[in-house]
Amino acid sequence: MIEVEDLVKDYGAVKAVQGITFTVPKGELFCFLGPNGAGKTTTIKMLCGLLRPTHGTIRVAGIDLREDPRAIRQITGYIPDMPYLYDLLTVVEFLDFTGELYRIPRDRFRPERDRYLDLFGLHDHRNSLVRDLSHGLRQRLVYASTLLQEPDVMFVDEPFVGLDPHSIRLIQDLLKQQTARGVTIFLTTHILALAESMADRIGIIAKGQIAAFGTLAEIRAQRDHAGSLEDLFLSLTA
Repeated sequence: MIEVEDLVKDYGAVKAVQGITFTVPKGELFCFLGPNGAGKTTTIKMLCGLLRPTHGTIRVAGIDLREDPRAIRQITGYIPDMPYLYDLLTVVEFLDFTGELYRIPRDRFRPERDRYLDLFGLHDHRNSLVRDLSHGLRQRLVYASTLLQEPDVMFVDEPFVGLDPHSIRLIQDLLKQQTARGVTIFLTTHILALAESMADRIGIIAKGQIAAFGTLAEIRAQRDHAGSLEDLFLSLTA
């Protein structure tokens, strides 16, 4: 579903991403891990079309990002670590705006909108301005908006930052449900215990290069290391 070949991103003399290659199949929850400055966010922004690669090829569902970025945007959803929202819209207005933007038929949109309002605990805040929401409620609104789009691929950058344990569990369960119905999820996180419990496969990036790739069992075998993901991560990114 996601194919990356010899992907490079330079910022002048700084080489943020250095020729990485990997594939993420349909319906997989893939965790992309790395220390600060390793190239995670740069990579995810290139995959979403927000940054232009210096070199390399990105394909999503067989579509080349350079050739048809619009087609890719129609089948993908992106949840950044610090999402931008329209603060002067109410919660319902923001979701309605999403429905209109993605041309979701009204007969399907409204029941789904109301279902997500209930699911994410937003029903009592439906008429609140976005600017008055807590960080956790704003994050829930972003997830509701993205899931309403029914994307084939979701790019999720640090989904658990600032969330309480209830919200973290809710997001975990939802992401697993999405992959169960065939959605491909590309996720970055610093919470290694959650990555260990959630990921079908893992990629670790260090200094712009792939340091390890595969299931946790495969990475342990490759490195002859029986420890936790945290131990492996620290040994590979020191």
